Amino acid sequence: MRKSLDPNSEFQRRRQRKIARWNRPLETRWDRLRAWVNMIFVDHGFFRYLYLNLHRVGERAWRSAQPAPHQIRAFARRGGRSVVSLRGGQFFGSLPLERETCAEEGLAFHNFVLRSRSLPDREELAAAQRLFESLEYPVLFHCKSGADRAGFMSALYLALAEGRPVAEAKAQLSLRFGHVRQGKTGVLDAFFDAYERETGGRVPLAEWIETGYDREAVIRGHRTARWASWLTDVVLRRE
Repeated sequence: MRKSLDPNSEFQRRRQRKIARWNRPLETRWDRLRAWVNMIFVDHGFFRYLYLNLHRVGERAWRSAQPAPHQIRAFARRGGRSVVSLRGGQFFGSLPLERETCAEEGLAFHNFVLRSRSLPDREELAAAQRLFESLEYPVLFHCKSGADRAGFMSALYLALAEGRPVAEAKAQLSLRFGHVRQGKTGVLDAFFDAYERETGGRVPLAEWIETGYDREAVIRGHRTARWASWLTDVVLRRE
């Protein structure tokens, strides 16, 4: 059943309350305790304590799953300067903890929302390019699991910011990082596949995005395997 888009519906009111809860500073011990409980149990942070899916991307960037405060501090100690969250929704206790820790460690925090089962439009891709140009490096890109959106953003970074060939950059979307291209999240691979199919790699990615990229056509052309969608949507419960 489709959720109501009416701003006065009970669903939308609950949604706005959740956003408001985690978009304000953690002023009391109770606020902080609730954020930690939500991060560990509701946002599945206990898995990321065991494995953060942290990997280096090029010379100036890293990628990972949603980091906890101590993992953000570790990144700052290694010389990190910026953190980019690719997550939308803002319904999770990890968000205020992350913002607070970044401020304490002198890290610039950015929220750049991507979707794991759809593609950005040209304006959003242009915004990503501007972000790459304005960031202080080294930077950490992260989503919830570090598999799909972090992989897509890392591939964009390598191709657009470091000028790497797309054939090399798209390796950031692989099973090594937990990405399953046969499922709905494979639409992210379809973006780079379409570029290579249409240009043979002879045109810069930025030029193709501006002149040849047809978002709707790429999405329509993506085919999924039922088992893979079941794996990512039901078993792994990817956002």
